[in-house]
Amino acid sequence: MTLIADRPGPGAARPYRFPQVVRRSVAGGQVVAAHLPGQNLAVALLLLDAGAGREPVGREGLGGVLAKALEEGTTQRDATAYALAIEALGTELVTGLDWDTFQASVQVPVNRLGAAVELLAEAVRTPRLDPDDVRRVRDDEATALRMDWANPGPRADAALRADLFGADNRWGRPMYGDPESVAGLDVEDVTVFHSEWFIRPGTLVVAGDLDRLDLDALATTAFAGTGGGPVDRGAPIEVPLRRSRRVILVDRPNSVQSTLRLGHPAPHRAHPDHVPIALAGTVLGGAFTSRLNHLIREVRGYTYGIRGDFASSRRFGRFAVSSGVQTAVTALALVDAVGEIARTQAGGVTEEELAVARSWRAGQLSVELQSPRAIAAALTTLVVHDLPDDYHARLREALLATDVAEVSAAAAAHLFPESLTLVIEGDAAVIRDELVAAGLGEVIDATR
Repeated sequence: MTLIADRPGPGAARPYRFPQVVRRSVAGGQVVAAHLPGQNLAVALLLLDAGAGREPVGREGLGGVLAKALEEGTTQRDATAYALAIEALGTELVTGLDWDTFQASVQVPVNRLGAAVELLAEAVRTPRLDPDDVRRVRDDEATALRMDWANPGPRADAALRADLFGADNRWGRPMYGDPESVAGLDVEDVTVFHSEWFIRPGTLVVAGDLDRLDLDALATTAFAGTGGGPVDRGAPIEVPLRRSRRVILVDRPNSVQSTLRLGHPAPHRAHPDHVPIALAGTVLGGAFTSRLNHLIREVRGYTYGIRGDFASSRRFGRFAVSSGVQTAVTALALVDAVGEIARTQAGGVTEEELAVARSWRAGQLSVELQSPRAIAAALTTLVVHDLPDDYHARLREALLATDVAEVSAAAAAHLFPESLTLVIEGDAAVIRDELVAAGLGEVIDATR
């Protein structure tokens, strides 16, 4: 058997060229398309400014319930007839929700895209929303959340988000709601949310061979029967940092493992430091070769894996670390994790580490942005964050050109180890004293 003593170095990033982007206004809405010559599959994605951030406080989970309810038939046909119609085209209606947008999409052979967009628009614009169906979907979603929240993780995630952004506003509550918020929704909540946000034109995103597609006809179908002017998208939210670290303990009696969530607020997606921030996050915790994973997994043996990175939406962002460790090493793992974050903030990154991060991030583009659906998702990034059409075309070069000084400066400017919130979901009776003794911050109990 041959042992490899030295880790192989990074290979050269493969070249990548993002397709040509086309924009136009049609029938009161916007079309953003990418030309994929010779591609026999095409994707149409309807992008609405109806993300989780639009849900009223106390009504979290509306978007998820509405997304499922779209599958229960339309005003033109019942659920069975709709399912048969869309299956006859060899596709399905795929829905998605994030903080900024609601998306519904179809992927079919190019010559079927017109018919598929008709069915997509039918479901999104004119869903049946029968009260019995809506209640059943709501109950199913609440049950699924109860099952999920019975596992480690969701309670810790919710505690971290509430502490970072404030539980009194929508950003400080779980994106998909919690079991109580979803169970408390009524039919009127769903129908009002639909009438307020789903009848606006939105943006039609298309990825396919544009020489064989009629964008104007597709957009006319997608935007038929819609109205309403532009909505206020809101400015980036300035979230204040904590003056000192805080440790929040979520009790999980008799747990043999502690679930760790560490974080602090971070810049929004369109921030000019996005690329160096992303690379700093990759070096620190965003890859298997990261500092956190090397120390906590490889050197200490505390966990199977630990991850830390920056994530951002149109109006806000956050830096977060997540892992699970044995109960006995909870405090030790936290001390090491905070120390590694502080070391990166104070000392920056090395050329060797950055070379690996640059190669990996740039190389991902040539792998991930290949299919029509992946290209459509990349186009939504341009729309949501008001990025230029050549953003993805220039991203690879930007990643490869960013140097140690820029990434180290981003780490210094956007990592705040002294302002971290540390959430631990575990056996409080066993770990509380060790957490207090570690001196990482005031230890308080979660309120729920």
